[in-house]
Amino acid sequence: MKHLALLRGINVSGHNMIKMEALKTTLEATGFTNVVTYIQSGNVFVETVEESGFGVGFKIKQEIFKTFGHEVPVIVIGKNDLELCFKNNPFLKQKDVDTKKLYVAFISKELSSSAINELKISQFKPDEAVIDGNRIFIKYDIGAGKTRLDQKHIEKKLNVTATIRNWNTVTKLLEMFE
Repeated sequence: MKHLALLRGINVSGHNMIKMEALKTTLEATGFTNVVTYIQSGNVFVETVEESGFGVGFKIKQEIFKTFGHEVPVIVIGKNDLELCFKNNPFLKQKDVDTKKLYVAFISKELSSSAINELKISQFKPDEAVIDGNRIFIKYDIGAGKTRLDQKHIEKKLNVTATIRNWNTVTKLLEMFE
């Protein structure tokens, strides 16, 4: 079964540096097959007999700690999850939307619809966010680097693990799943 592991917080500003080739070698030695990485920010496709995304993520997290000494949160998603990003992203329905301002926060667990209240999104206007299961669709007004509606805020307010990808990356990852 093919899984996509999204690693949070690696190779950012010189922290938790992991070369993708070394990660690939480590995961192959662990028993994963067809390991493919995409860009340095920690997007890794693996194949395994393990069906549980949680089990796959736990194994990857353990191996990263054992080999590289980094405590790295891992969220594992399937092809269906990515397809739902395209089907359910409300911002794609807006006329002339700038996809460079669209992001998806992948969350470690299913969120209730009331979780949007806990995020206190109104504090971040004109940035917008919509919760959809284990995803938060985000549309930044200026850009991801200039907002306080970031992964740290999401994790703190909702008590979850989150990792954010821009829309171009989400699009490419779905292509790579094919």
